[in-house]
Amino acid sequence: MSATFLLVIVCGVMFGCGVYLLLARSVVRALLGFLLMSNGVNLMFMIASGPAGRAPILGDSDPAEQSDPVPQAMVLTAIVIGLCLTAFMLALAHRAWQVSRTDVLADDAETARIGQLALENDMSASDFHDESQHDELEDDALARTTDDDSVDDADEAHEAHDSDGDGPSHGPHGPAAPTPGGDER
Repeated sequence: MSATFLLVIVCGVMFGCGVYLLLARSVVRALLGFLLMSNGVNLMFMIASGPAGRAPILGDSDPAEQSDPVPQAMVLTAIVIGLCLTAFMLALAHRAWQVSRTDVLADDAETARIGQLALENDMSASDFHDESQHDELEDDALARTTDDDSVDDADEAHEAHDSDGDGPSHGPHGPAAPTPGGDER
């Protein structure tokens, strides 16, 4: 078994344990899981960069013997970012301890309510469900129905008025247009 293969196994074990710990409800366990995963990824970068070589300084050694500086720079950046996230998560864990005297996250009532709405397929509380737009559509449909009814009522009144024979002939929307070459009644 070569040293590189052993490092790959170690990297996989670190990543697997990190995922297991990250799924816990405890903030401290999640922090430890995050640290294991980030160190596993850093180790994977170092394995993928190839064998160690000489320092990448021009003129100091043969360029074929020098190691690639890019993976080392990426790992150094990842270490700095991981340190910042670790500090943030420690602050969260400390605040959770101050508030509830435990670092175990409890079920959130709002999350449970949203989950129940999702199970019922109820979109009334969703940001994507615009109740005012729904009301406007209903108002428009009601207005069209009312306009159609008033036009029908006006037509019926007009026909009843014309059958009496006493009065000007007006349509439901005003006086009738004059006929070409004829007089207006």
